[in-house]
Amino acid sequence: MEEFTIIVPTAFDKQHYQGVVCLLAQLTTRCITLTPEMYHTLVEDPSSDLCLLVDNQAQVVGMLTLNTCMSPTGKRGWIEDVVVDEAYRGKALGRKLVDYAIGLARERGIQVLMLTSKPKRVAANALYRSVGFESKETNVYKMQL
Repeated sequence: MEEFTIIVPTAFDKQHYQGVVCLLAQLTTRCITLTPEMYHTLVEDPSSDLCLLVDNQAQVVGMLTLNTCMSPTGKRGWIEDVVVDEAYRGKALGRKLVDYAIGLARERGIQVLMLTSKPKRVAANALYRSVGFESKETNVYKMQL
């Protein structure tokens, strides 16, 4: 039986970096260029936890990022870039990642945990609801800088 582990890297590792690059291609149709320098900055950033799901051979098969920030209304967390490799979907690995991030958020003292998901991502939205996320009536605005 294949075992999966979640790790939070704190230094550059070429195998992990290449795994994240491969997963980004499955996450979005936008052309994302994650350079080694950007990856290095990400894993060393104390406000970001890149959670990597790895198999027995240390191959990256899933990921998400937990971002933490302080505001006058409390400590907030955002889950971003949740993706499981297509070859591993349907094995509750997305749930494993999200559950891990929720536990990490609690450890970090985060009071409110947020995420966004496109409505067309039916399985992802069902997962988020099943672990306790609720839809929030709000507008999300975006500005490319």
